[in-house]
Amino acid sequence: MSENIFETFQTVVHLSEDLKSYHVFVVMGASGDLAKKKIYPTLWWLYRDNLLPKKTFFLGYARSKLDIKDFLTQKCRQYMKVKPDEEEKFNEWVSKNHYLAGSYDQSESFAQLNSKIVEISRFYEPETDDANRIFYLALPPSVYTSVTQLLSENCKAKKPHFTRVIVEKPFGKDSKSSSELSTHLSKLFTEEQIYRIDHYLGKEMVQNLIVLRFANQIFKRIWNRDSIENVSITFKEPFGTQGRGGYFDEFGIIRDVMQNHLLQILSLVAMESPISKNAEEIRNEKVKVLRSIPEIKLEDVVLGQYVGNPNGQGDEKMGYLDDPTVPAGSNTPTFCCAILKIKNERWDGVPFILKSGKALNERKAEIRIQFKEVSGDIFDNSCARNELVIRVQPDEAVYMKISTKKPGINFNPLETELDLTYKHRYDGEYMPDAYERLILDVFLGSQLNFVRTDELAEAWRIFTPLLHKLEKENIKPIPYVYGSRGLPEADELCAKVGKYTYNKNYKWKDSSKSKI
Repeated sequence: MSENIFETFQTVVHLSEDLKSYHVFVVMGASGDLAKKKIYPTLWWLYRDNLLPKKTFFLGYARSKLDIKDFLTQKCRQYMKVKPDEEEKFNEWVSKNHYLAGSYDQSESFAQLNSKIVEISRFYEPETDDANRIFYLALPPSVYTSVTQLLSENCKAKKPHFTRVIVEKPFGKDSKSSSELSTHLSKLFTEEQIYRIDHYLGKEMVQNLIVLRFANQIFKRIWNRDSIENVSITFKEPFGTQGRGGYFDEFGIIRDVMQNHLLQILSLVAMESPISKNAEEIRNEKVKVLRSIPEIKLEDVVLGQYVGNPNGQGDEKMGYLDDPTVPAGSNTPTFCCAILKIKNERWDGVPFILKSGKALNERKAEIRIQFKEVSGDIFDNSCARNELVIRVQPDEAVYMKISTKKPGINFNPLETELDLTYKHRYDGEYMPDAYERLILDVFLGSQLNFVRTDELAEAWRIFTPLLHKLEKENIKPIPYVYGSRGLPEADELCAKVGKYTYNKNYKWKDSSKSKI
């Protein structure tokens, strides 16, 4: 990475002078899994690539007593991908890390936290009176209220320095709890200080949606109900809860994936063109399209829960209810297929199909835009529908499924694709992790890839009635075998809208593995 990348960012986004000040990045919940596996590795990568302000220091805070140097070099290092020639840089980064043990509900502990931040700032610059402060809440939601209250009372930076708070999902469990949390936060911090992080918004292909949609004339003309038959957004994981059933059972697949990750993608696919690249202009358009989506009805949903595969190996033999951390008899769904409708001029009549599930046959997240059938078809209905597929993970790609002549003396259409596979086309290009983009955005003060309060409220409005109905009526999900493609009932639901087709004989091939 270039030595001057951060300076380039400063020029591009017209950043203010405050980035020349000291920064203290505080990891709340520093001893937890999220900090160990994601936050600290991300901070190391940003530091390694010279993407952070030069005067940045790091402070971990948790209830556990630990030696931060040992924690980073022994517990976290396995997730950090430190190369042999980076040892000196890594040790330099470790030396910039500090730690303080304290409670999450005692004012005295947060007063000590404030003093520690000032102490760190003055250690490096005796004349300074404060530093810019970023607090990452890598914490269970149960302590959000007390932690944010005490941070506000004890740990805000003095002006002109800034205070920014990064909040991890889940942002509540329904409209009421989300509203209560948002109201609580709004009393303590301004909207500009709150960064609700959804890591899917930092993924390369999700960010690419805005460029694909609004930088290509060929898509601008056909991105509507006149040309598009349906849109499906899919998230599949090939593993189950694997000991995390206690957490998962409280939220389920709808809250864990669909209400946030998939709905965020939907809003980027479906929104109107913003008047500029300004973060608020883009977020305004996302909110508008969410307001056009009616509440989801039970008849537009198929729910499933995985059971063990008797022919599988290892964890595959265990069903969801076999996980000892899952309550006996739980009806929490691990799979959901839902049909959403957008009531506006662009999308009226186009079904948006959201699918997400655990313990399925593959790991995949993709957006599939299926176009209408060919008008005046002269090929006896042998042409497959065109599809634009944006593969979010793994093997990032954009490919367009088209019909072309089958090689030979015949005149028959053959389904194939125009393929942009990233690791083939951009071989050697560095694609940052989603958390790298998002944490850097917080330093830069850009909220483009974070969830605004009104956006969150609309997302919960869409899903809350369904969630309450499922819980009130204790609706039992349909069992499906660990490792299966999904539920046949989900295919039947899609078929009911009369517009979704799936070619089981077609398989996309990663062009980076093809011979050239």
